[in-house]
Formats: sequence, C-alpha cells, structure tokens
Amino acid sequence: MDFKDYYAALGVTKTATDAEIKRAYRKLARKYHPDFNPGDKAAEAKFKEINEANEVLGDPEKRRKYDELGANWQQYEQAQRQGAGAAPGGWSAPFGSGPGGAAYRTMTPEEMQELFGDGDPFSDFFHTFFGGAPAGGRTTGRHVRSQRGQDFESPVDLTLEEAYGGAARRLVTTRDGKERTVDVRIPAGVKDGARVRAAGEGAAGHGGGQAGDLYLIVHVLPHPVFERRGKDLYVKATVPVTTAVLGGESTLPTLSGSTLRLKIPELTRSGRVFRLRGHGMPTVGKPDDKGDLYATVDVQIPEKLTPEARTHYEALRKLDDTQ
Repeated sequence: MDFKDYYAALGVTKTATDAEIKRAYRKLARKYHPDFNPGDKAAEAKFKEINEANEVLGDPEKRRKYDELGANWQQYEQAQRQGAGAAPGGWSAPFGSGPGGAAYRTMTPEEMQELFGDGDPFSDFFHTFFGGAPAGGRTTGRHVRSQRGQDFESPVDLTLEEAYGGAARRLVTTRDGKERTVDVRIPAGVKDGARVRAAGEGAAGHGGGQAGDLYLIVHVLPHPVFERRGKDLYVKATVPVTTAVLGGESTLPTLSGSTLRLKIPELTRSGRVFRLRGHGMPTVGKPDDKGDLYATVDVQIPEKLTPEARTHYEALRKLDDTQ
C-alpha cells in the first residue's frame, strides 16, 4: 500500500493556507468532474483522489492529525501487518518513539472515526490509517458504525441574468455504480461563491448511514453592462451632450429584460449618479426585497459633426465667449 500524499494530490505545499487549498480543490474538481469527462476512468479516479485529499486537508483538525500521523506511516503499516500493539476491536497508531522503538497505543474505532468525522473514505490508505471499514467491505472485527455519505461539490457558472431570476441545473452523478440525474433549483439573488445544497444527492452512506449532500458552488460570470455590488447594481447611462445641457430622458436596460426611463435634469454633468430604488438584485428567499440600481451619467461627445451641427456649436461657442 502506498502512502497518500494529499498535498501532492491538490498540487499545494504543506505550508499552503486554507484559502489556497480551497482554490486548488475547486479548480481540480471542475477539471476532473465526471460530468465534464464522461467515460474517462482516469479523470474519475483523479476526481476521487482530490475529493479524499480535500476531505482531509480542508478541515484544520483532520489536517493536523494527518500531518502528525503521516510521518510514521511505514512504521504503522508494518505494525499492522505484524499485529504489533493491536488489541481486539482497535487499531494501533504511532505516537512518538522510545528507547525500544516506536511507541503505540490502542485506539478504538470510535476514536478513529472521530479523526475524520462521518465522511465516507475512498482509499485503503485512508481506512488503514484512520479506521472505518476497509475498502471491499472488510471490517475490523467489531460492529461497524453507520457513516454518513461523502458530500460532493460541483462548480456551476451562472450569468448575472440567471442569478437575478433564478436558474436550474441538471447534473448526472454516480452512486453505487449507477448514474443518477439530479435537477437542482438555484434561487434568485444567489451570490458568487454561494453553496446551493441538494440534500441526499452525495455519496451513499455506509452501514445504513444516510447519503451525503451535493453542493453546487456558484460562480457568477462578469456582465458586459451591469456591475454587481452586494444587492445593488451599477450601470452607465449614456447621455448626449444636448440632453445633458438641456435636460431630457435616458433609457436604461434591466436584468429582467424591460427598460427604465431616467429623467435627466438640465446641466447634468458627466459622472453624476442617480439612484433607482428597488431595481437591484433580489434577496435569496425574498424576491420582493431588492437592492437599488445606480446609474452613472456618461455624457457622449459626437464622433462626427455635420455642417449644420458645426454651425450650431460654433454659435454656442460665440455665445459662451460673450458671457
């Protein structure tokens, strides 16, 4: 059995921060997700590997215990083969060394399960070091406690329009070797980085335990017209020079597909901001509770002048010179 280097699996160093580990996992999860690599066994194996690595390194306590235990993995594996220090119903784990060699103490299955919670391990390495039923259905000789299934994560891209009005995604997952189609409803107002939960759509539980959950990790794509800041939206209001000077109206787009009319007072300067209440992003679970829309005036200079327009602008310049 080979040692599982979870840091190498995620492509990070042992000094990586929690944020760096999270970013690395999300990037790899998207790259190797079975939905994006149908029928690719190598990608499927890699996806399982990075999920196992994230299960360990994504939790500070689990990561600490992995770092402590991992350094002595060869001693531990040898003791397991020889039965050294083993007691009925328990596993032996290395905790330092003494004059007579490595020192061991017996850990119960409950302690081993506490190391990594109720997650559903993937590899023999994980089971050998951290307890639970080894792969292939073998047990430690004691009653195997039920374990909740592993949670899965899947990245999903949304347009700002979809984030505004809500969206649906259909995913294909695999459980017990069978494909499952899962329809997930994404609520209106969802933010970038949000986790949308599909209960019970993760890995199957072990020993009668309940299934894990599936989480969609939302990434809201940049929009060419609108900028989102929390619940508020920002947009440019393109205004001709004549409208800025004399006053008038400007038409604004909305994410719902309709348009708004913005009243422009006379002598409006470029950069002035107008607030339109209730035309921003909705609150998740409260579609009628919306932020505001902020329109920044962008006074447009004409690209070309007709002879008639030039005559009028020259007349205005002469008028300015006399004032």
